[in-house]
Amino acid sequence: MRRAGLGDAAAAGGYGYTNSGYSVYEEENDRLTESLRTKVSAIKSLSIEIGTEVKNQNKMLSEMENDFDSTGGLLGATMGRLRTLSRGSQTKLLCYMMLFSLFVFFVIYWIIKLR
Repeated sequence: MRRAGLGDAAAAGGYGYTNSGYSVYEEENDRLTESLRTKVSAIKSLSIEIGTEVKNQNKMLSEMENDFDSTGGLLGATMGRLRTLSRGSQTKLLCYMMLFSLFVFFVIYWIIKLR
């Protein structure tokens, strides 16, 4: 009596896979699985790098916000001093500054005009 193998089962209406056909599909699945594993690994490393970059950018933004706050405070203090200067009895000094600015403007204009 002969023992029925996979080839005989296919001929007899079994599952339809022969040894060679099954091994081709298995090799193709292994190749595709390895390709998928490589792509998933690349996406994982890319997402980790993106997360690290986002953390660094958030840290720099926070530092920049602190710098802008301190600069805003310094500018506010300077503007307060200018208001005090303009309100005080130092209008004579303010007039001298304006006249000096006009003089410098006309000198620069005259130099540019001569060229």
